[in-house]
Amino acid sequence: MNEIICPNCKKAFKVDEAGFADILKQVRDHQFEEELQNRLTLAEKEKESAVKLAEITVKNSLQEQLAAKDKQLAELKALNEVALVEKVTQKDAEIAELKARMDKIELEKKLAVTEALQKIEKERDALANDLKTKDLEKQTLESSLKQQFAAELQSRDAIIKYKDEEIARVRDMKAKLSTKMLGESLEQHCETEFNKLRATAFPRAYFEKDNDAKSGSKGDFIYRETDEAGNEIISIMFEMKNEADTTATKKKNEDFFKELDKDRNEKKCEFAVLVSLLDADSEYYNTGIVDVSYKYPKMYVVRPQFFIPIITLLRNAALSSLQYKAELALVKSQNIDITNFEDKMNKFKEGFARNYDLASRKFKDAIDGIDKTIRELQKTKDALLSSENNLRLANEKTEDLTIKKLTHNNPTMKAKFDELKKNEG
Repeated sequence: MNEIICPNCKKAFKVDEAGFADILKQVRDHQFEEELQNRLTLAEKEKESAVKLAEITVKNSLQEQLAAKDKQLAELKALNEVALVEKVTQKDAEIAELKARMDKIELEKKLAVTEALQKIEKERDALANDLKTKDLEKQTLESSLKQQFAAELQSRDAIIKYKDEEIARVRDMKAKLSTKMLGESLEQHCETEFNKLRATAFPRAYFEKDNDAKSGSKGDFIYRETDEAGNEIISIMFEMKNEADTTATKKKNEDFFKELDKDRNEKKCEFAVLVSLLDADSEYYNTGIVDVSYKYPKMYVVRPQFFIPIITLLRNAALSSLQYKAELALVKSQNIDITNFEDKMNKFKEGFARNYDLASRKFKDAIDGIDKTIRELQKTKDALLSSENNLRLANEKTEDLTIKKLTHNNPTMKAKFDELKKNEG
C-alpha cells in the first residue's frame, strides 16, 4: 500500500499498487504532454528565430554583395530558399513525429481507462448479481418462516382447542363420578402403569394394596423390593388422592402428610409418596417431583405422570447403597447369632437339668419297684444305675460348661462375646 497526500485538502489516503501505478501513469502522461507542448513551442520559436536570422543574413549578404554579385542574386536566393525549405521540412517531420507519439500515448491511455472501466463494471455487475441473489434468498427465507409460523400457529390453535375440549370432557366426567370413584380410578391408573413394567423392570418387586388396617388407617399401595439374598433394597408407602372439580370443600396435599407418615412408620416403609391431583393450580406441585422432607422425613409429592419415575429414582438411589445395607445386615445377623447361641445354650442347660431331675426320680422309683417285685431284672437295674451315673456325669459336665471355656483358644468367638457384652452394658 502507498500513501498519497492530496495537494488541495492535505488529507492522506492509501492506494494499492495498481491504483498507484495508474495515478503515476497519469502524472507521466501529463508531464509528457506539458514537455511536448513546451518543445513544440520552443521549436516554433527556434523556427521563427532561424527564419529571422536567415532573412537578416541574406539581407546582409545581399547588401554586402549587392554591387558585386548581382548576377548571383537569383542563385543565392534560390539556395537560401532551399535551405529554408529543408529546415522547415525537418521541423515539420519532428512535429509530425511528436504528434504521432502523442496520439499513441493518448490511445494507450484510453485503452487503459477502458480496461479499468470494464473491470470495475464487471465487479459492479457481480456485486449487483450477488445483491439480487441475497434479496431472493431473504425473500425465500421470509416466505418460508412466515409459512412455518402460520403452520405452527395453526397447530397451536388446534392443540389449544383439543386441550380445551379435553379439559371440558374431563371436567364433565369428573362431575359424573363420586369422590370415591375418582380416587379408585387414580389407583387403577397407577396399578396399571406399574403392571405394564412389572415383568421387565421390577421382577422381584412386591406392589400390592395395603389391606392391613389394624392400627386404624392404611395406605393405598406398598412397594417392596429385595435382592437375591433377601435383603430389602427399598420400600415405599403410596397414597393416591384425587378430587372432583365441583367438590365444595377442596382438600390440599398437606392435609394428608401426617396420616401418610404414620402409615409409613407403622408398615415399616422407608419412603412415603403421595400421588395427587389435588392443588391442581399450584405451580409448586406442578413442577414435577416435590420433596416435602422438610415437614416429614423421606416424603415426596408427585403428579400421576411421575409415578414410575419416582420409583425408578428412589430405587436407583437405594441400589447404590445396597452394599452398605448388606454389610449392616451381616453384622446384625452375626450379633443375633451370638445372642441366640448363648440363649440356646442356657435353655439347653436348664432343660437338661429339669429332664435329669425327672429322669432321676423316675429311675429311682423304677429301681425300687424292680428291687421289691422283680429280682430277675437285676441286670436291667444295674444298667439303669449305670445310665443314671452317666446322666449325672453329663449333667456335671453341662453345669461346668461356661462361655469362658467355650471361647478358650478361640479369639474370634471371644471377641464377639466381649463386643456383645460391651454393647449390652
